[in-house]
Amino acid sequence: MTKTRTNYYQDLSADYSTPVRVSAAVAQQMIDAAELFLTVKQDELPQIDDQYSLEQIEAENKAWWPTHCEALRQSRDEILSAEYHKNLVYFCQDGPFYGLEEQKNREQQWWALLAQPGVTMSWPIVMFHGEYVWFEWACIDDHTHETTAKGSVAWIRRGHRGGCHWKGEQLTFYRDVFAPDNLLTP
Repeated sequence: MTKTRTNYYQDLSADYSTPVRVSAAVAQQMIDAAELFLTVKQDELPQIDDQYSLEQIEAENKAWWPTHCEALRQSRDEILSAEYHKNLVYFCQDGPFYGLEEQKNREQQWWALLAQPGVTMSWPIVMFHGEYVWFEWACIDDHTHETTAKGSVAWIRRGHRGGCHWKGEQLTFYRDVFAPDNLLTP
């Protein structure tokens, strides 16, 4: 049996599957939505129950996804950091990291490299299942079209109320390992 190929963005508010920028208006809508979603995040991880179902969490994760992509493209680390739950567990080749402080310096380096001028990040595949979000990403040089970095990531995100409480990531950087100072200063 051959499975039909899927456009992973067909039911989402914006398409970040290619290294093509969305319009300025859509980009601003995504940032505004990201900031709004962060206002409902609770200090404690909410329970999954009749009041907050996996179906609602999955719908919230689908609404959140394009906002996350735009925040990364704009290197909005204050939004990206706030997407995590305070008890984050983060597995990656430099980890594991626990909480919100251990990975902060490393992720600031990564985010600066991913969003550097002349490079556009895209997420060709994203899948959702309840509180699980899995995706692949790639950064493409706008001029040479070379892949500068790529990876695959799994998030366990308890919707807008809980944020990401577990993340597993495989990253590969093909050029640049540390961001130059001019990419790190606001």
